[in-house]
Amino acid sequence: MIYLAQTDTTVGFLSDSKEELAKAKRRDPTQPFIICVSDFRKLKKLTRIPQKHKKLVRRSKKTTFVYPDNLAIRVVKTGEHHNFLKKFEYLFSTSANRHKEEFSLPFALKSADVIISPIGGFRVDSASTIVKLSKNRKKVLRKL
Repeated sequence: MIYLAQTDTTVGFLSDSKEELAKAKRRDPTQPFIICVSDFRKLKKLTRIPQKHKKLVRRSKKTTFVYPDNLAIRVVKTGEHHNFLKKFEYLFSTSANRHKEEFSLPFALKSADVIISPIGGFRVDSASTIVKLSKNRKKVLRKL
């Protein structure tokens, strides 16, 4: 099941199946996806946050962290997207466009199984910042 929703950052596809997302976007299924969760308890079930970075992770907004086990996870703490994510343990997330192309609403609507329309309509914003964490270091991979 692929959901089309306004995420905390931009218009996105969400699913519990990486394979379905890769097929919808026409991209390599081995390329990793971002995992979205609604709270830190769910994050702790998926990975371990290095002790040095716990405060950074807890205080961040619109930031995806790549943990030492190479899982890319974003905690969505507020808003409509948070309320949607609360219903799931976690969901894989990606932008709602063809791989390496600009956003197209007709493509997004055609590719999704379930459309969750926001009150103000869909809006394309910048993607999340991505920060790779190791035991003692952090490296910004993509800046907001």
